[in-house]
Amino acid sequence: MSIHAVSPRFVGRGGELSALERALAGVRTGAASTVLVGGEAGVGKTRLVREFADRAGEAMVLVGGCMELGTEGLPFAPFTAVLRGLVRELGRDGVAALVPGGTTRGLARLLPEFGEPDGDGSEARARLFEQLLGLLERLAEDRPVVLVVEDAHWADRSTRDLLSFLVRYQRSGVRLLIVVTYRADELHRTHPLRPLLAELGRVDWVARLELRRLTRREVVEQAASILEREPSGPDMDLIYARSEGNPLFVEALLSESGVGESLPESLRDLLLAGVERLPDDTQELLRVASAGGQRIEHDLLSAVAGRDDVALSNALRPAVAGNVLVVDGEGYSFRHALIREALHDDLLPGEHTRLHTRFAEALERDLSILPVPRGAIELAHHWHAAHDTTWALISAWHAAAAARRSAAYDEQLRMLSRVLELWDQVPDAAERIGADHVEVLRQTATVAHLAGEYERSIALATAGLAEIDEPAEPARAARLLRQRGLTGYDLSRPGHVDDLRRAASLVPADKPSKLRAQVLESLARMLYDDWQEKISTARLAMELGHEVGDANTEAHALISLTWARCQFSDIDAYLDGFAEARRIAATADAHNAMLRGAISESDVLEGAGRHERAAQVARDGIAEAERYGVARTSGTFLSINLAEPLWSLGRWDEALKVIEHALELMPPPPYRASLQGLASDIALARGRVDRAEELFAASRSVLARGRFRDQSVLPHACREVELLVARGRLDEAREAAARTLREQDLVASPRYAWPLLVVIAQLGGDLVGELRSVAGRLEAEGDSQEAHRLTFMALTGLSESELGLRSGPESGAGSERGSGSGVGSGVGSESDSVVGLDDAAWRLKMWDAAVAAWAGLREPYSEACTLEGAARAALEAGDRQGAGVRLARARELAERLGAAPLVERLDALARRGRVAVADEPAPDGLPLGLTAREMEVLRHVAEGHSNREIAGELFISVKTVSVHVSNILAKLGVASRGEASAVAHRIRLFADD
Repeated sequence: MSIHAVSPRFVGRGGELSALERALAGVRTGAASTVLVGGEAGVGKTRLVREFADRAGEAMVLVGGCMELGTEGLPFAPFTAVLRGLVRELGRDGVAALVPGGTTRGLARLLPEFGEPDGDGSEARARLFEQLLGLLERLAEDRPVVLVVEDAHWADRSTRDLLSFLVRYQRSGVRLLIVVTYRADELHRTHPLRPLLAELGRVDWVARLELRRLTRREVVEQAASILEREPSGPDMDLIYARSEGNPLFVEALLSESGVGESLPESLRDLLLAGVERLPDDTQELLRVASAGGQRIEHDLLSAVAGRDDVALSNALRPAVAGNVLVVDGEGYSFRHALIREALHDDLLPGEHTRLHTRFAEALERDLSILPVPRGAIELAHHWHAAHDTTWALISAWHAAAAARRSAAYDEQLRMLSRVLELWDQVPDAAERIGADHVEVLRQTATVAHLAGEYERSIALATAGLAEIDEPAEPARAARLLRQRGLTGYDLSRPGHVDDLRRAASLVPADKPSKLRAQVLESLARMLYDDWQEKISTARLAMELGHEVGDANTEAHALISLTWARCQFSDIDAYLDGFAEARRIAATADAHNAMLRGAISESDVLEGAGRHERAAQVARDGIAEAERYGVARTSGTFLSINLAEPLWSLGRWDEALKVIEHALELMPPPPYRASLQGLASDIALARGRVDRAEELFAASRSVLARGRFRDQSVLPHACREVELLVARGRLDEAREAAARTLREQDLVASPRYAWPLLVVIAQLGGDLVGELRSVAGRLEAEGDSQEAHRLTFMALTGLSESELGLRSGPESGAGSERGSGSGVGSGVGSESDSVVGLDDAAWRLKMWDAAVAAWAGLREPYSEACTLEGAARAALEAGDRQGAGVRLARARELAERLGAAPLVERLDALARRGRVAVADEPAPDGLPLGLTAREMEVLRHVAEGHSNREIAGELFISVKTVSVHVSNILAKLGVASRGEASAVAHRIRLFADD
């Protein structure tokens, strides 16, 4: 006779328990950690987690389980349970205070206690995910947090997506341990959890534990603990043989068989044996409860069973005492899911239908018995399980609406798909739900897009269009075309712009409507090949949005309009447009528009060379993204727009901190690739070639998997060439450059093409002719592009007329330097003055113009690089003193940046040119020990200039000149300026001048 239903002693899991404890210890020291615990049903996963939680010390343990509902789980069930537990412990306001940004409208999708959810759309789901992770991170600031998600084999796709997000975006330094349990024996080849486990298994901080069955010795220990005595050898042989070491089956066998008694013949008999010992009334209630799922609320079971609280409690008490049910909050759970499954499978067909119908009818009478959206989704499940097609269709339609409120787009898609499946079986379906078949197709296409089912979305939209008479229903056709166009854009599918143009043509233009404004705004955002069409479309969308009171559309359209019209050479004239867009968006709480405005504004400011302003706009946008709860999406995109101007300004360490923080947030792959690209630029400039290659390879793996715009592709091509050059693989660098010139339309993107041309031009060789051809067709709009253009001209020796005008190839290419009409600043405005100069003097003039352009933009690295070119040109022109001045300035900038390779090149050039740099002694041919500055001062002394005249020439103080003169006299061993001048002339120190 058994004494205990379960073993008081925890048997056979010492190694697994130690592994969990080690993971928690690592989390306490700042290491990210997730443990996936798998094993067959009944092997002891829940017991292991419970024992671990009891030993977790000061850690906060949060437990939530996935809930089976038919073939799919309940959306976000474990996280809703965790959130509800936190509200019970901390109170609503206590939880709200921990949510990043201070607003809980995202969490309202899981618990109605947090108010009304914010707007729909893809950002709503992203915000929910980020807020939940942010909440866990805030909790972990006070003490370690263990999040346990049980029974992941029942997880629906929304739950799997959120779980994946939490695991992949775990950050080191946050004391959060995630433990996930699942039934390994449930994972057939097509089970949806399999790919998630494979994906998570590749994450560095994820470990897997597989619970094995118990050995015979361990089964003996378990049995002895349950029976409080050592079982006989023959009994144990039989129990071990029948249980095969599964702890649940051992418990069931021991509870159902005494010594010498026969054992149940089948697993079903074994699992139901404990139920069959209970009173008949209790057994009947358990059969009813089995139709309600693994966990059932007390009030719902009372309503379905038709019993009051007292009668229900009395009838269920034997089941709780017999360890068949356990009390779980305000309801009950079966001690093990296998028991519920056996009970439910044992129902006769008629019983099955009647019970599910009773559940559905009880929920129809009072849906508030269950929390939102669980009530609507369970109602749909029960009507479907009851095979009532009419009510299954109606309830699925309402459940879809409830799922959307929770941003459970996958569940919403499943419910809408059920409506479509049942449509032909319900003759008056349209009247029943208040929507016809085309409208259901449209909504399903929209949700499929939100759920990432792009191909399915396009197929559904196409099916809807096939059922529409366009001339009779142009607005409905336009909605479907807009949806197909938006999805086609995400797929990079040809024809998506055509769909949007067609949609715009269908919406009546004589009557302003929100639909027409939205269609035009979508079209304006997608247009890139016709800027005039983009501008006119965006302006019309903005005006319509204002007229119909759609502030979100109006703001987005104004952003597109301002971005498209921006001229880098006159950037200030357009900034008011972004400010107005922010104001409009704020009136409608349109955070997505406000963040998009920050992205666009910081982008054009950086393109115009307004680095400080660009950085500030991006920084403010990041703060807004954090307040809104989208730090990992919009916030990391803005981090790219912050790191880029910091790179330009030479604030590389600050840029690396921004990049590091953004990467810790585990941003979407395209954003991660851009961040890694910028980090690669800094690593390469500082001579960390291995690190630069590592970052480059990581970004390349992302860019190789899709189609990306020039703003990603062309900088990536620059890095590839520069890395090959750094490794001395010049032939491969030229091949990569030639491939880029063949495959990319550089004329379409001057902003990103000019830097690429400058990099390739440094390779020289046969590519120069093709580069000149491309450059002749490129515009140079704004100070930044003009600086690149001047650098390119200096590298290639091209004049304005040879380069061509920025208006295009029709400008022609002359043969005389300086005969063309210049653009921008620098050499172009002084083209007449260089006519007649020899080649060396002309090149020096070009390089100095490029240096001045970069200095004006406050870009120290580019200034230093062009100073290197200018110093080389000065040496070629015979101006060693001028070369020394340029090299000194370049070296000062390069050292400040930590650009070691550039410093080495500058020093090598100084040695070859026998030039003193900064306060270094002059090289071997000038054995006087003078610094570069002292050489300059001595030259002026030798020419008979006074201290005041020298100070004016060199832009230093008279006192500083006096100090330099004293140093010169001491080093030359002379007593007067005249003697110093005589020495300089005697040794022909300035003979080359």
